[in-house]
Amino acid sequence: MRNKEFSKNELTGKNYPIPDDLDDRKAIDEFLDLNKDKEVVVVQGLGFVGAVMSIVCANALNKEYAVIGIDLPTPESYWKICSINEGIFPIISSDNKVEEYFQKSTEKKNFYATYDVYAFSKADVVIVDINLDVKKLDFHINSNDIVDYSVDLSGFKSAIRSIGNYCKEDILVLIETTVPPGTTLIAKDILQEALRSRKLSTDKIKIGHSYERVMPGPNYIDSIQNFYRVYSGVDDFSANSVEEFLKTIIRIDEYPLTRLKGTNSTEISKVLENSFRAMNIAFIVEWSRYAEEAGVDLYEIVNAIRMRPTHKNIMLPGIGVGGYCLTKDPLLASWSKQELIGAVEGLPMSELAVTTNDNMPLYAYRIFESLFLENSIKNKNIYLLGVSYAPDVGDTRYSPVELFCTLLLNEHCNIFLNDPYVNFWDELNLNVKDNFEDISNSLDAIVFSTGHSIYKNNKELIDLILDLDALIIFDTIGLLNESEINLLSSKHVVKVLGRGDL
Repeated sequence: MRNKEFSKNELTGKNYPIPDDLDDRKAIDEFLDLNKDKEVVVVQGLGFVGAVMSIVCANALNKEYAVIGIDLPTPESYWKICSINEGIFPIISSDNKVEEYFQKSTEKKNFYATYDVYAFSKADVVIVDINLDVKKLDFHINSNDIVDYSVDLSGFKSAIRSIGNYCKEDILVLIETTVPPGTTLIAKDILQEALRSRKLSTDKIKIGHSYERVMPGPNYIDSIQNFYRVYSGVDDFSANSVEEFLKTIIRIDEYPLTRLKGTNSTEISKVLENSFRAMNIAFIVEWSRYAEEAGVDLYEIVNAIRMRPTHKNIMLPGIGVGGYCLTKDPLLASWSKQELIGAVEGLPMSELAVTTNDNMPLYAYRIFESLFLENSIKNKNIYLLGVSYAPDVGDTRYSPVELFCTLLLNEHCNIFLNDPYVNFWDELNLNVKDNFEDISNSLDAIVFSTGHSIYKNNKELIDLILDLDALIIFDTIGLLNESEINLLSSKHVVKVLGRGDL
């Protein structure tokens, strides 16, 4: 575990002392001196969305901005601040544009990171990209009961209040964070109250909501800059300002903007979009089990159905749902319906989808366990190929592999981890390698747990596995092709989740 007094740079291993003096104002002023006559965009939050949004703004299409990224001086975020200012982008990505855009901003010297709320006083635009988490309570594995959960807006409100306590009266505050519908109007009240307490006008501030559709992976930058955007404002004045800003960073000639009538609408649009996908995945879970029991190949069935244009988005089997959005957004919607909109009932089908998806890794684990003699997996040596929640992404938040791995650890298995985009698994406090040196005859099983491109059609990897003594190969995401399955089956036990009969 990290020392509380230090923040470790995940990329270089360097430790930074957490500052006692939070006054970074001189550095901010010097940065803005270098960027005179540029509008100032402050991005609140330097996570997977905020950090990349910052460099997209620093490389805006038709306007020059001075961009300041701000985050809290905590061990989890302070190393990112230092890393950015030392010329190392804090996110490993399979998208080459990420490093390209960061280097361009470094050369232009128009991107600076800080922890000082003083930055808000210099902002013309603030983009809110902070976390708003759902806390799942009393989660019981293999329970059909809808997950019990809570939503706490206090951190989000505090972040908005910190903007209002320092910002100019004519600022544009653009909320990108996925929030329970109704939250932007709460933010409006907080900002206006803060301005009134500072004896400033509340008539000039612009407040809008435009949710991101960021897709970490090979299209990271394009998912922001070259993709459709939905937006709104708390009034027409605000919506017009949001539109003018978005036009400077998004290629609207190819990807026109869509304005909705109000912020409740865009907030609902975001959580509905992700809830639909979560329910689509939950739907295929029971059909995966049906396929296993019937001894059929669900992959070939789904691919046949996808020939019909109306069914192209039917999902395939998998180890589970992960990432920051699909695991919580249906719950944000259901909570909002009751707590902010005032309905008696939430969204039970959407909640059930989350519960179903949360249990998917358990189903994969039980199939895996059944492959061993007498279903005994205790003390086995298991090699996992991939720990992140999605292909070619370096994000382990809510990864379905976490529950799968935890179940193995509970059986005292020896776990070996591989992932080209993750070198340390924060949630389980485990080191991860990006090479295959742990593939050896000591292994009892190899699990394909994330569909990274490097694992697909990888002759070196297949040859390494073929050289091993007989073991179990478990493909949880349908990554192996027919030829590889046949080749590996000649020597090993091969099981693909959702293919009841190989």
